[in-house]
Amino acid sequence: MFDEFEQFQRFRAAWSAVRVERSVEYALFTFGDSELPYYLVTSSADKGAIVRIRRGQVTISRARIITPDSIHPDLREFFDEHEDSGLIEFMMSRTAAFSNMKLSNHAGPDRIVTDTVEEAVARLNRQLDAEEEDRVAILSAPSALAGFAVFRYASEKVMSSAAGNIQELREKGLLP
Repeated sequence: MFDEFEQFQRFRAAWSAVRVERSVEYALFTFGDSELPYYLVTSSADKGAIVRIRRGQVTISRARIITPDSIHPDLREFFDEHEDSGLIEFMMSRTAAFSNMKLSNHAGPDRIVTDTVEEAVARLNRQLDAEEEDRVAILSAPSALAGFAVFRYASEKVMSSAAGNIQELREKGLLP
């Protein structure tokens, strides 16, 4: 019993430590693949925190045919070897929203900047505004939670798109 409570506390602390600084008003496709491009700004826990910016993209694929092999979600490239994926397993064991999905994260190389996290986020916001880019998110997190930050963003998009996806399935006659 205490183990589950401790897991929840750890999950809640991690969820609070990562931020979606700039979200996008974009729902996932009901059928096919959806792409979620992002910038991730991370900082180390050291006193002279090194701030890194990484550009990446999560591709979310829904199963075309549901089989026993595709019923469970498939996560790829979210975590480095030293990152703990237990937080994700904790969340996914409590929701059916990810059934039949494949989430794949493709991240570019880190770029070290001399800014603080807040300055880097503000600069990225200005850049995206100047480019009139409304499909790229900005995330921030401690470097140890980088994969979790990307997963949080993707999971929020999955959950916020669910109602619209169900409505589309009803309109197409696939659900009552």
